[in-house]
Amino acid sequence: MKYFRQLIIILGAYFLGMLLEYTLKLPIPGVVLGLVLLFLALQTGLIKEEWVEGTADFLLTHMAFLFLPAGVGLMTSAGVLKGNVLPFTVIIILTTAVVWTVTAFTVKALRKLFK
Repeated sequence: MKYFRQLIIILGAYFLGMLLEYTLKLPIPGVVLGLVLLFLALQTGLIKEEWVEGTADFLLTHMAFLFLPAGVGLMTSAGVLKGNVLPFTVIIILTTAVVWTVTAFTVKALRKLFK
């Protein structure tokens, strides 16, 4: 029952994010809004870490399994990707570099902020 309660809290943040996206017509995905809301609730103490820790650990441990549907989706749409390998490769490399750079600067700024 403990893990069920934890899952309800996590899914509640997800559904609240989806509801905000839908009602306010925001350009940010509801999944991201839900994660931000959960993060803010954890930071402010509205939700205690112990309340979601077990389920969060389980989901993180099995994250690779959760990507299987996306991988199968890529395999079934190989025909679309076949003629566009070079553009997709360039996009993947560039966006990966941008994510790494933004993450590095964010970590650096947060370390300065918390020192």
